[in-house]
Amino acid sequence: MATKITDGAAGGEEAGQVDPASPAWPRPAHGWYMVGVLLLAYTLSFVDRMILSLLVAPIRAALDISDTEVSLLIGLAFALFYTLLGLPIAWIADRWNRRNLIVAGVALWSVMTAGCGLAGSYATLFLARVGVGVGEAALSPAAYSMLSDTFPRDRLARAMAVYSIGVPLGSGVAMILGSFVVQAVLAAPMVDLPLIGPVEAWRTIFLWVAAPGLLVCLLLFTVREPLRHGVRQSLGADRAPGFLAHLAGQRAALGALFGGMSLIGLVMYGMIAWVPTFFSRTYGMEVSQAGLWFGIIMATGGAAGLVAGGMLADRMFGKGVRDAHLRVMRLSILLGGPPLLAAMLMPDATLAFVMLALAFPMLTMHGVGTVALQFITPNEYRARVTALYFFVVNLVGLGFGPMLMALLTDHLFGDDGALRYSIALVTAVALPLAAVILTAGFPAFARSLGRMADATR
Repeated sequence: MATKITDGAAGGEEAGQVDPASPAWPRPAHGWYMVGVLLLAYTLSFVDRMILSLLVAPIRAALDISDTEVSLLIGLAFALFYTLLGLPIAWIADRWNRRNLIVAGVALWSVMTAGCGLAGSYATLFLARVGVGVGEAALSPAAYSMLSDTFPRDRLARAMAVYSIGVPLGSGVAMILGSFVVQAVLAAPMVDLPLIGPVEAWRTIFLWVAAPGLLVCLLLFTVREPLRHGVRQSLGADRAPGFLAHLAGQRAALGALFGGMSLIGLVMYGMIAWVPTFFSRTYGMEVSQAGLWFGIIMATGGAAGLVAGGMLADRMFGKGVRDAHLRVMRLSILLGGPPLLAAMLMPDATLAFVMLALAFPMLTMHGVGTVALQFITPNEYRARVTALYFFVVNLVGLGFGPMLMALLTDHLFGDDGALRYSIALVTAVALPLAAVILTAGFPAFARSLGRMADATR
Protein backbone atom coordinates (compact mmCIF):
# COMPACT_ATOMS: atom_id res chain seq x y z
CA MET A 1 0.00 0.00 0.00
CA ALA A 2 1.41 3.38 -0.98
CA THR A 3 2.05 6.02 1.64
CA LYS A 4 -0.94 8.26 2.16
CA ILE A 5 -0.27 11.86 1.15
CA THR A 6 -1.41 14.45 3.68
CA ASP A 7 -2.16 18.09 3.11
CA GLY A 8 1.07 18.96 4.81
CA ALA A 9 2.89 17.27 1.95
CA ALA A 10 1.82 20.05 -0.34
CA GLY A 11 4.98 21.89 0.52
CA GLY A 12 7.31 19.74 -1.62
CA GLU A 13 11.00 19.48 -0.83
CA GLU A 14 12.14 23.09 -0.72
CA ALA A 15 13.29 24.55 2.58
CA GLY A 16 10.53 25.71 4.90
CA GLN A 17 8.01 24.50 7.41
CA VAL A 18 4.33 23.70 6.97
CA ASP A 19 2.05 25.73 9.19
CA PRO A 20 0.77 23.34 11.87
CA ALA A 21 -2.26 25.57 12.47
CA SER A 22 -3.76 24.84 9.06
CA PRO A 23 -7.29 26.30 8.72
CA ALA A 24 -10.34 24.11 8.82
CA TRP A 25 -11.85 23.02 5.53
CA PRO A 26 -14.93 25.01 4.42
CA ARG A 27 -18.36 23.48 4.92
CA PRO A 28 -19.14 20.96 2.14
CA ALA A 29 -22.32 22.84 1.20
CA HIS A 30 -20.41 26.03 0.46
CA GLY A 31 -17.65 24.06 -1.23
CA TRP A 32 -20.07 22.48 -3.69
CA TYR A 33 -21.80 25.83 -4.20
CA MET A 34 -18.39 27.23 -5.17
CA VAL A 35 -17.94 24.34 -7.58
CA GLY A 36 -21.32 25.13 -9.15
CA VAL A 37 -20.56 28.81 -9.67
CA LEU A 38 -17.07 28.10 -11.03
CA LEU A 39 -18.56 25.44 -13.29
CA LEU A 40 -20.98 28.03 -14.66
CA ALA A 41 -18.10 30.43 -15.33
CA TYR A 42 -16.03 27.68 -16.98
CA THR A 43 -18.99 26.61 -19.11
CA LEU A 44 -19.55 30.18 -20.24
CA SER A 45 -15.86 30.55 -21.09
CA PHE A 46 -16.06 27.60 -23.47
CA VAL A 47 -19.28 28.86 -25.04
CA ASP A 48 -17.53 32.15 -25.78
CA ARG A 49 -14.39 30.33 -26.87
CA MET A 50 -15.95 27.76 -29.21
CA ILE A 51 -18.96 29.51 -30.77
CA LEU A 52 -16.72 30.71 -33.59
CA SER A 53 -16.34 27.14 -34.86
CA LEU A 54 -20.03 27.20 -35.94
CA LEU A 55 -19.51 30.42 -37.89
CA VAL A 56 -16.73 29.26 -40.20
CA ALA A 57 -18.76 29.63 -43.40
CA PRO A 58 -20.20 33.15 -42.85
CA ILE A 59 -16.89 34.48 -41.48
CA ARG A 60 -14.96 33.05 -44.43
CA ALA A 61 -17.44 34.60 -46.82
CA ALA A 62 -17.57 37.98 -45.06
CA LEU A 63 -13.81 38.37 -44.64
CA ASP A 64 -12.64 36.35 -47.69
CA ILE A 65 -10.21 34.17 -45.73
CA SER A 66 -8.97 30.55 -45.86
CA ASP A 67 -9.38 27.59 -43.49
CA THR A 68 -5.92 28.29 -42.12
CA GLU A 69 -6.80 31.91 -41.32
CA VAL A 70 -10.02 30.77 -39.64
CA SER A 71 -8.01 28.25 -37.62
CA LEU A 72 -5.83 31.10 -36.35
CA LEU A 73 -8.95 32.87 -35.06
CA ILE A 74 -10.23 29.69 -33.42
CA GLY A 75 -6.88 28.62 -31.98
CA LEU A 76 -3.71 30.68 -32.01
CA ALA A 77 -5.24 34.16 -31.60
CA PHE A 78 -6.94 32.95 -28.44
CA ALA A 79 -4.33 30.49 -27.17
CA LEU A 80 -1.19 32.61 -27.57
CA PHE A 81 -2.16 35.30 -25.06
CA TYR A 82 -4.32 32.92 -23.01
CA THR A 83 -1.17 30.94 -22.34
CA LEU A 84 1.42 33.74 -22.20
CA LEU A 85 -0.53 36.00 -19.83
CA GLY A 86 -1.66 33.02 -17.75
CA LEU A 87 1.75 33.00 -16.05
CA PRO A 88 1.83 36.58 -14.68
CA ILE A 89 -1.89 36.41 -13.87
CA ALA A 90 -1.25 33.22 -11.89
CA TRP A 91 1.56 34.98 -10.00
CA ILE A 92 -1.12 37.43 -8.88
CA ALA A 93 -3.47 34.56 -7.97
CA ASP A 94 -0.84 33.07 -5.64
CA ARG A 95 -0.78 36.37 -3.71
CA TRP A 96 -4.12 38.13 -4.17
CA ASN A 97 -7.82 37.43 -3.75
CA ARG A 98 -8.51 34.71 -6.31
CA ARG A 99 -12.28 35.26 -6.39
CA ASN A 100 -11.87 38.90 -7.37
CA LEU A 101 -9.32 37.99 -10.03
CA ILE A 102 -11.84 35.61 -11.61
CA VAL A 103 -14.54 38.31 -11.57
CA ALA A 104 -12.22 40.67 -13.48
CA GLY A 105 -11.42 37.92 -15.99
CA VAL A 106 -15.08 37.07 -16.67
CA ALA A 107 -15.91 40.73 -17.22
CA LEU A 108 -13.01 41.19 -19.64
CA TRP A 109 -13.66 38.11 -21.78
CA SER A 110 -17.39 38.93 -22.00
CA VAL A 111 -16.65 42.45 -23.28
CA MET A 112 -14.12 41.13 -25.79
CA THR A 113 -16.53 38.43 -27.01
CA ALA A 114 -19.01 41.19 -27.76
CA GLY A 115 -16.13 42.97 -29.50
CA CYS A 116 -15.78 40.00 -31.87
CA GLY A 117 -19.24 40.80 -33.16
CA LEU A 118 -18.35 44.44 -33.73
CA ALA A 119 -14.99 43.82 -35.43
CA GLY A 120 -14.76 45.44 -38.85
CA SER A 121 -11.84 43.45 -40.29
CA TYR A 122 -9.86 40.25 -39.90
CA ALA A 123 -7.22 42.12 -37.90
CA THR A 124 -9.69 43.57 -35.39
CA LEU A 125 -11.48 40.22 -35.06
CA PHE A 126 -8.08 38.64 -34.37
CA LEU A 127 -7.37 41.23 -31.67
CA ALA A 128 -10.78 40.69 -30.08
CA ARG A 129 -10.07 36.97 -29.90
CA VAL A 130 -6.77 37.81 -28.22
CA GLY A 131 -8.76 39.80 -25.63
CA VAL A 132 -11.03 36.81 -24.98
CA GLY A 133 -7.93 34.74 -24.30
CA VAL A 134 -6.51 37.32 -21.88
CA GLY A 135 -9.73 37.37 -19.85
CA GLU A 136 -10.10 33.60 -19.72
CA ALA A 137 -6.48 33.22 -18.57
CA ALA A 138 -7.59 34.41 -15.11
CA LEU A 139 -10.08 31.60 -14.51
CA SER A 140 -8.61 28.11 -14.24
CA PRO A 141 -5.32 28.72 -12.36
CA ALA A 142 -7.20 30.66 -9.68
CA ALA A 143 -10.13 28.19 -9.68
CA TYR A 144 -7.93 25.10 -9.24
CA SER A 145 -6.06 26.82 -6.42
CA MET A 146 -9.35 27.73 -4.70
CA LEU A 147 -10.69 24.19 -5.01
CA SER A 148 -7.46 22.75 -3.58
CA ASP A 149 -8.07 24.89 -0.48
CA THR A 150 -11.74 23.89 -0.28
CA PHE A 151 -11.72 20.06 -0.54
CA PRO A 152 -9.55 17.46 1.22
CA ARG A 153 -7.53 15.24 -1.07
CA ASP A 154 -9.85 12.25 -0.84
CA ARG A 155 -12.64 14.37 -2.37
CA LEU A 156 -10.60 16.70 -4.59
CA ALA A 157 -10.69 14.64 -7.80
CA ARG A 158 -14.49 14.51 -7.76
CA ALA A 159 -14.79 18.26 -7.12
CA MET A 160 -12.32 19.12 -9.88
CA ALA A 161 -14.00 16.64 -12.22
CA VAL A 162 -17.31 18.45 -11.74
CA TYR A 163 -15.62 21.81 -12.38
CA SER A 164 -13.95 20.37 -15.48
CA ILE A 165 -17.37 19.44 -16.87
CA GLY A 166 -17.31 23.04 -18.05
CA VAL A 167 -15.09 21.96 -20.94
CA PRO A 168 -17.47 19.48 -22.65
CA LEU A 169 -20.57 21.21 -21.29
CA GLY A 170 -19.50 24.63 -22.54
CA SER A 171 -18.40 23.26 -25.88
CA GLY A 172 -21.63 21.27 -26.12
CA VAL A 173 -23.82 24.22 -25.17
CA ALA A 174 -21.99 26.30 -27.76
CA MET A 175 -22.90 23.71 -30.36
CA ILE A 176 -26.47 23.09 -29.19
CA LEU A 177 -27.55 26.67 -28.58
CA GLY A 178 -25.40 27.85 -31.42
CA SER A 179 -27.16 25.54 -33.84
CA PHE A 180 -30.54 27.10 -33.03
CA VAL A 181 -29.18 30.64 -32.91
CA VAL A 182 -27.37 30.19 -36.20
CA GLN A 183 -30.52 28.89 -37.86
CA ALA A 184 -32.68 31.71 -36.46
CA VAL A 185 -30.30 34.62 -36.87
CA LEU A 186 -28.74 33.68 -40.16
CA ALA A 187 -32.16 33.26 -41.76
CA ALA A 188 -31.97 37.00 -42.35
CA PRO A 189 -28.78 38.28 -43.99
CA MET A 190 -28.78 41.53 -42.00
CA VAL A 191 -30.01 42.52 -38.53
CA ASP A 192 -30.71 46.04 -37.23
CA LEU A 193 -29.09 46.76 -33.87
CA PRO A 194 -30.03 49.76 -31.70
CA LEU A 195 -27.48 52.60 -31.92
CA ILE A 196 -25.45 50.60 -34.43
CA GLY A 197 -27.73 50.01 -37.41
CA PRO A 198 -27.72 47.10 -39.86
CA VAL A 199 -25.00 44.48 -39.36
CA GLU A 200 -24.33 41.01 -40.73
CA ALA A 201 -26.36 38.45 -38.80
CA TRP A 202 -23.42 36.31 -37.68
CA ARG A 203 -22.04 39.24 -35.69
CA THR A 204 -25.05 39.33 -33.36
CA ILE A 205 -24.34 35.79 -32.17
CA PHE A 206 -21.24 37.02 -30.35
CA LEU A 207 -23.35 39.63 -28.58
CA TRP A 208 -25.86 37.03 -27.41
CA VAL A 209 -23.25 34.67 -25.96
CA ALA A 210 -21.36 37.54 -24.26
CA ALA A 211 -24.38 38.80 -22.28
CA PRO A 212 -24.53 36.03 -19.56
CA GLY A 213 -21.09 37.07 -18.34
CA LEU A 214 -22.66 39.89 -16.33
CA LEU A 215 -24.80 37.41 -14.38
CA VAL A 216 -21.82 35.18 -13.67
CA CYS A 217 -19.87 38.17 -12.29
CA LEU A 218 -22.69 38.83 -9.80
CA LEU A 219 -22.85 35.18 -8.73
CA LEU A 220 -19.10 35.09 -8.13
CA PHE A 221 -19.48 37.78 -5.48
CA THR A 222 -21.50 35.26 -3.42
CA VAL A 223 -18.49 32.93 -3.25
CA ARG A 224 -16.03 33.36 -0.36
CA GLU A 225 -12.28 33.35 -0.89
CA PRO A 226 -11.04 30.17 0.92
CA LEU A 227 -8.16 30.25 3.39
CA ARG A 228 -4.96 28.74 2.04
CA HIS A 229 -3.89 25.30 3.34
CA GLY A 230 -0.31 24.15 3.75
CA VAL A 231 1.36 27.51 3.08
CA ARG A 232 5.04 27.53 4.06
CA GLN A 233 6.24 30.03 6.60
CA SER A 234 9.90 30.20 5.53
CA LEU A 235 10.95 33.60 4.25
CA GLY A 236 12.59 32.13 1.19
CA ALA A 237 9.85 29.70 0.24
CA ASP A 238 8.01 32.08 -2.07
CA ARG A 239 10.95 33.39 -4.06
CA ALA A 240 11.41 32.63 -7.75
CA PRO A 241 14.49 30.39 -7.17
CA GLY A 242 12.38 28.16 -4.92
CA PHE A 243 9.70 27.98 -7.58
CA LEU A 244 12.24 27.10 -10.25
CA ALA A 245 13.85 24.55 -7.95
CA HIS A 246 10.45 22.93 -7.49
CA LEU A 247 9.97 22.68 -11.26
CA ALA A 248 13.44 21.19 -11.68
CA GLY A 249 12.86 18.65 -8.93
CA GLN A 250 9.56 17.54 -10.45
CA ARG A 251 10.63 17.73 -14.10
CA ALA A 252 10.06 14.06 -14.91
CA ALA A 253 6.56 13.89 -13.39
CA LEU A 254 5.58 17.30 -14.76
CA GLY A 255 7.02 16.41 -18.17
CA ALA A 256 4.81 13.33 -18.40
CA LEU A 257 1.71 15.31 -17.40
CA PHE A 258 2.48 18.23 -19.70
CA GLY A 259 3.47 16.05 -22.66
CA GLY A 260 0.59 13.60 -22.40
CA MET A 261 -2.08 16.26 -21.94
CA SER A 262 -0.65 18.44 -24.73
CA LEU A 263 -1.02 15.65 -27.27
CA ILE A 264 -4.50 14.75 -26.02
CA GLY A 265 -5.42 18.43 -26.30
CA LEU A 266 -4.04 18.58 -29.83
CA VAL A 267 -6.64 16.01 -30.85
CA MET A 268 -9.53 17.20 -28.68
CA TYR A 269 -9.34 20.91 -29.53
CA GLY A 270 -8.77 20.22 -33.19
CA MET A 271 -11.71 17.86 -33.31
CA ILE A 272 -14.05 20.24 -31.46
CA ALA A 273 -13.12 23.03 -33.86
CA TRP A 274 -13.61 21.05 -37.07
CA VAL A 275 -16.11 18.22 -36.47
CA PRO A 276 -19.24 20.26 -37.42
CA THR A 277 -17.49 21.34 -40.63
CA PHE A 278 -16.40 17.71 -41.18
CA PHE A 279 -20.02 16.55 -41.14
CA SER A 280 -20.97 19.33 -43.53
CA ARG A 281 -18.22 18.60 -46.04
CA THR A 282 -18.27 14.81 -45.82
CA TYR A 283 -21.98 14.00 -45.46
CA GLY A 284 -23.65 17.20 -46.69
CA MET A 285 -25.24 18.03 -43.32
CA GLU A 286 -26.07 21.56 -42.28
CA VAL A 287 -23.38 22.81 -39.90
CA SER A 288 -26.06 23.85 -37.39
CA GLN A 289 -27.58 20.35 -37.43
CA ALA A 290 -24.19 18.69 -37.05
CA GLY A 291 -23.36 21.09 -34.22
CA LEU A 292 -26.59 20.19 -32.42
CA TRP A 293 -25.90 16.46 -32.35
CA PHE A 294 -22.20 16.88 -31.67
CA GLY A 295 -23.04 19.29 -28.85
CA ILE A 296 -25.37 16.77 -27.22
CA ILE A 297 -22.64 14.13 -27.41
CA MET A 298 -20.04 16.46 -25.90
CA ALA A 299 -22.27 17.77 -23.11
CA THR A 300 -23.61 14.39 -21.97
CA GLY A 301 -20.77 12.05 -22.82
CA GLY A 302 -18.09 14.48 -21.73
CA ALA A 303 -19.73 15.16 -18.38
CA ALA A 304 -20.18 11.44 -17.71
CA GLY A 305 -16.57 10.71 -18.59
CA LEU A 306 -15.17 13.43 -16.34
CA VAL A 307 -17.21 12.33 -13.32
CA ALA A 308 -16.34 8.66 -13.94
CA GLY A 309 -12.67 9.50 -14.29
CA GLY A 310 -12.68 11.53 -11.07
CA MET A 311 -14.41 8.78 -9.09
CA LEU A 312 -12.09 6.11 -10.48
CA ALA A 313 -8.98 8.15 -9.69
CA ASP A 314 -10.20 8.90 -6.14
CA ARG A 315 -10.87 5.21 -5.56
CA MET A 316 -7.51 4.04 -6.93
CA PHE A 317 -5.59 6.76 -5.07
CA GLY A 318 -7.42 5.90 -1.85
CA LYS A 319 -6.21 2.30 -2.25
CA GLY A 320 -2.60 3.47 -2.44
CA VAL A 321 -2.04 3.65 -6.22
CA ARG A 322 0.17 6.73 -6.32
CA ASP A 323 0.13 7.09 -10.11
CA ALA A 324 -3.64 6.54 -10.27
CA HIS A 325 -4.39 9.78 -12.11
CA LEU A 326 -1.87 9.10 -14.87
CA ARG A 327 -3.21 5.55 -15.23
CA VAL A 328 -6.75 6.88 -15.67
CA MET A 329 -5.47 9.30 -18.32
CA ARG A 330 -3.83 6.45 -20.24
CA LEU A 331 -6.97 4.33 -19.90
CA SER A 332 -9.01 7.15 -21.47
CA ILE A 333 -6.77 7.07 -24.55
CA LEU A 334 -6.81 3.30 -24.90
CA LEU A 335 -10.61 3.12 -24.64
CA GLY A 336 -11.61 6.31 -26.44
CA GLY A 337 -8.99 6.63 -29.17
CA PRO A 338 -10.12 3.77 -31.48
CA PRO A 339 -13.80 4.82 -31.77
CA LEU A 340 -12.74 8.46 -32.28
CA LEU A 341 -10.49 7.45 -35.17
CA ALA A 342 -13.22 5.19 -36.58
CA ALA A 343 -15.73 8.07 -36.50
CA MET A 344 -13.73 10.00 -39.09
CA LEU A 345 -13.82 7.06 -41.52
CA MET A 346 -17.46 5.96 -41.29
CA PRO A 347 -19.47 5.71 -44.54
CA ASP A 348 -22.43 7.73 -43.25
CA ALA A 349 -23.21 10.39 -40.67
CA THR A 350 -25.24 8.13 -38.35
CA LEU A 351 -22.38 5.71 -37.82
CA ALA A 352 -19.98 8.59 -37.33
CA PHE A 353 -22.16 10.03 -34.56
CA VAL A 354 -22.43 6.58 -32.94
CA MET A 355 -18.64 6.29 -32.84
CA LEU A 356 -18.32 9.77 -31.36
CA ALA A 357 -20.93 8.89 -28.72
CA LEU A 358 -18.82 5.86 -27.75
CA ALA A 359 -15.57 7.81 -27.73
CA PHE A 360 -16.45 10.87 -25.67
CA PRO A 361 -17.33 9.31 -22.27
CA MET A 362 -14.02 7.45 -22.34
CA LEU A 363 -11.79 10.17 -23.79
CA THR A 364 -12.83 12.81 -21.28
CA MET A 365 -11.68 10.70 -18.31
CA HIS A 366 -8.25 12.27 -18.99
CA GLY A 367 -9.43 15.40 -17.15
CA VAL A 368 -8.01 14.04 -13.85
CA GLY A 369 -4.59 15.25 -15.01
CA THR A 370 -5.19 18.63 -13.38
CA VAL A 371 -5.83 16.90 -10.05
CA ALA A 372 -2.51 15.05 -10.30
CA LEU A 373 -0.82 18.40 -10.80
CA GLN A 374 -2.16 19.72 -7.46
CA PHE A 375 -0.86 16.69 -5.59
CA ILE A 376 2.79 17.39 -6.43
CA THR A 377 2.62 21.21 -6.16
CA PRO A 378 3.05 23.37 -3.02
CA ASN A 379 0.13 25.64 -2.17
CA GLU A 380 2.09 28.84 -2.78
CA TYR A 381 2.98 27.66 -6.30
CA ARG A 382 -0.28 26.04 -7.35
CA ALA A 383 -1.70 28.85 -9.50
CA ARG A 384 1.65 29.37 -11.23
CA VAL A 385 2.27 25.69 -11.93
CA THR A 386 -1.33 25.32 -13.12
CA ALA A 387 -0.86 28.33 -15.40
CA LEU A 388 2.38 26.85 -16.73
CA TYR A 389 0.52 23.60 -17.34
CA PHE A 390 -2.20 25.42 -19.28
CA PHE A 391 0.48 27.43 -21.08
CA VAL A 392 1.99 24.28 -22.53
CA VAL A 393 -1.20 22.25 -22.99
CA ASN A 394 -3.23 25.05 -24.58
CA LEU A 395 -0.41 26.40 -26.71
CA VAL A 396 0.05 22.93 -28.22
CA GLY A 397 -3.58 21.76 -28.13
CA LEU A 398 -5.67 24.85 -28.73
CA GLY A 399 -2.99 26.84 -30.53
CA PHE A 400 -1.90 24.17 -32.99
CA GLY A 401 -4.63 21.47 -32.99
CA PRO A 402 -7.13 23.33 -35.21
CA MET A 403 -4.32 24.86 -37.26
CA LEU A 404 -2.52 21.55 -37.88
CA MET A 405 -5.69 19.92 -39.18
CA ALA A 406 -6.35 22.94 -41.41
CA LEU A 407 -2.78 22.94 -42.72
CA LEU A 408 -3.02 19.25 -43.60
CA THR A 409 -6.32 19.88 -45.40
CA ASP A 410 -5.04 22.92 -47.30
CA HIS A 411 -1.50 21.83 -48.13
CA LEU A 412 -1.10 18.04 -47.78
CA PHE A 413 -4.43 16.91 -49.24
CA GLY A 414 -5.31 20.15 -51.06
CA ASP A 415 -9.01 19.39 -50.84
CA ASP A 416 -11.67 20.76 -48.45
CA GLY A 417 -13.40 17.37 -48.58
CA ALA A 418 -10.31 15.66 -47.12
CA LEU A 419 -10.81 17.26 -43.72
CA ARG A 420 -11.81 13.84 -42.33
CA TYR A 421 -8.39 12.43 -43.19
CA SER A 422 -6.61 15.36 -41.58
CA ILE A 423 -8.47 14.76 -38.31
CA ALA A 424 -7.83 11.02 -38.55
CA LEU A 425 -4.11 11.45 -39.23
CA VAL A 426 -3.56 13.75 -36.24
CA THR A 427 -5.57 11.38 -34.00
CA ALA A 428 -3.69 8.28 -35.13
CA VAL A 429 -0.29 9.83 -34.37
CA ALA A 430 -0.90 12.01 -31.29
CA LEU A 431 -2.96 9.71 -29.03
CA PRO A 432 -0.64 6.66 -29.10
CA LEU A 433 2.33 8.95 -28.46
CA ALA A 434 0.47 10.49 -25.49
CA ALA A 435 -0.14 7.01 -24.03
CA VAL A 436 3.58 6.19 -24.31
CA ILE A 437 4.61 9.44 -22.57
CA LEU A 438 2.14 8.93 -19.72
CA THR A 439 3.28 5.33 -19.20
CA ALA A 440 6.91 6.44 -19.04
CA GLY A 441 5.94 8.95 -16.35
CA PHE A 442 4.32 6.47 -13.92
CA PRO A 443 7.47 5.81 -11.81
CA ALA A 444 8.50 9.49 -11.65
CA PHE A 445 5.05 10.59 -10.52
CA ALA A 446 4.90 7.90 -7.82
CA ARG A 447 8.36 8.95 -6.58
CA SER A 448 7.27 12.60 -6.43
CA LEU A 449 4.33 11.74 -4.19
CA GLY A 450 6.56 9.56 -2.03
CA ARG A 451 9.12 12.32 -1.54
CA MET A 452 6.38 14.76 -0.56
CA ALA A 453 5.03 12.30 2.02
CA ASP A 454 8.52 11.75 3.47
CA ALA A 455 9.06 15.51 3.78
CA THR A 456 6.24 15.78 6.34
CA ARG A 457 7.23 12.92 8.63
